[in-house]
Amino acid sequence: MSQPHESDRLIRGRQALAAIDGEAGEKVISALADIAPDFATYLLEFPFGDIYSRPGLDLRSRETATIAALTAMGTAPAQLKVHIEAGLNVGLSREEIVEIIMQMAVYAGFPAALNGLFVAREAFTAREGNAETST
Repeated sequence: MSQPHESDRLIRGRQALAAIDGEAGEKVISALADIAPDFATYLLEFPFGDIYSRPGLDLRSRETATIAALTAMGTAPAQLKVHIEAGLNVGLSREEIVEIIMQMAVYAGFPAALNGLFVAREAFTAREGNAETST
């Protein structure tokens, strides 16, 4: 629930984060509460409230781009894992995610793609574990 003093950007950001990342996104925001609550606000307002909420690309396309970028960067495995989960949440299949990561071998090199594939395996395994736990 939004607070009366929250900006439209923050409200949009909270809504987008919930739709895209669900519980994983809330864990990131909560983890910042004791060290950098302002950063959590910036994270909600700019990427989610401003960028993810823009018209022009659907969430599936945005997550495709994000997974590709994080794979190519090769320096953000925790964020890549969150966005692989988000990709699954917005309709990407495991096969599509694997193909997106493999495509990055052409542009970012085999090490980046290998690392991305290993992160994908972790994300897929964690999702399977959560599905088994909830049944």
